[in-house]
Amino acid sequence: MTVSDLDRLHSQLSKLEDMFPGYLTEIVEGSIVMNPVKPFHGKTIQRLWSDLEGQLPSGWAVVSDVAFLFDDDNEFCPDLAVIPAEAEGENLSAYPADLIEFVVEVVSPSSVRRDHEVKPRWYASRGIANCLVVDPLEGHCVTMWNPGPDGYRGRDVVPYGADLTVDSPLGKLTLRTDRLPVDPKARRS
Repeated sequence: MTVSDLDRLHSQLSKLEDMFPGYLTEIVEGSIVMNPVKPFHGKTIQRLWSDLEGQLPSGWAVVSDVAFLFDDDNEFCPDLAVIPAEAEGENLSAYPADLIEFVVEVVSPSSVRRDHEVKPRWYASRGIANCLVVDPLEGHCVTMWNPGPDGYRGRDVVPYGADLTVDSPLGKLTLRTDRLPVDPKARRS
């Protein structure tokens, strides 16, 4: 599938989002998945975006809720992805997955398995250097690095509270976790 084909497909999928406001649409493991977006999810994304944007070296940009094609059965819309600024400047609704250098997923009640297991496996298989899973349900971040064909070989779980520094190919990126919301209704394991 080419980027123009992908752009057309995502354009059609975005019509579902128009019909169901408050939902994000993706293709995961061959299924169309619609996730409700809640305020804590959006607030987490906004705060992380703010932290990331000012730290990126020249030539890099943060994007959100745009599609990245992994294969015919997997088109993900990461909550945040860092891609070359030149590509971001094209202002597309869909991009090749190989552009992603750093990716962030924010967990929602309906996305726990996808965000913790499925997507990181795909991100690692594409050589995306760093994956960060931010979990307002548990109040922690899972930072992953050292990608391989079967997943990330490095992984730490960091509770919200202190600054989280990720050593990435883009440099050291510091994210403030003390201001990230924790869902008070979440069931904790």
